[in-house]
Amino acid sequence: MAFEGASVAADAVLGEGVVVSFGAVVASGVVVGPRTWIGSGAVLRAGTVVGEDCVIEECAVLGKQPRLRPGSSASREPLPALVVGDRVTICAGAVVSAGSTIGDGVILGDQTQVRERSVIGSGSVVGRGSAVEFGVTIGARVLIQTNVYVTAGAIVEDDVFLAPGVSTTNDNTMGRHAPGMPLAGPIFRRACRVGGGAVLVPGAEIGEEAFVAAGSVVTKDVPARAVVMGVPARVVRQVPDEDLIENFQRQLPGGV
Repeated sequence: MAFEGASVAADAVLGEGVVVSFGAVVASGVVVGPRTWIGSGAVLRAGTVVGEDCVIEECAVLGKQPRLRPGSSASREPLPALVVGDRVTICAGAVVSAGSTIGDGVILGDQTQVRERSVIGSGSVVGRGSAVEFGVTIGARVLIQTNVYVTAGAIVEDDVFLAPGVSTTNDNTMGRHAPGMPLAGPIFRRACRVGGGAVLVPGAEIGEEAFVAAGSVVTKDVPARAVVMGVPARVVRQVPDEDLIENFQRQLPGGV
């Protein structure tokens, strides 16, 4: 099998119909499923596993190893291979680290970053320029829009919506803590929604079906179904029944 102008390791396993474009690099031990397209300048580092019918756009990097500063709280244990599911799109310039798992049908936008030991569930979208730090768990059908920062250790449950510019934090000391002190990433419970530019302090939990208005600063836990707004964010009302995700979906064409 010849791929003109690409660098494909002799022991890489490429399924039927795989396209590797000019200038792409497929390293040793990589496995790529049938009908996947790999754009020019993309790099699949050693051991990376990619499913079938995927699109890896130009200059994306898959399977990157972390480069950690002295004192970083990230683990230095060896990482397993990056695993990418079926029908995944990884857009131009995205960087996805080794040790992570990307579920079926995920879209990672241009210039996104997904750090090591993170999991992104099926059907989720991470928008352009967003960063998912190490050890993050993201559920299914999550919508993360442009320039969102998901800090290390965060938990994002199914059907959550994070609007552009949402910023999360995990360290109340801002770096001045004893070695090994655990960080406190936020928790986004199922189907909660967070508006553009909102900021969450370390450890904040956004309850199931809660709604955080744009520009809010969340300094404490938000109860399930609460609508909060302001600086600091305060409860102003409850999410009405018709806005709950199951009821909303019934209103859509073909909804049940």
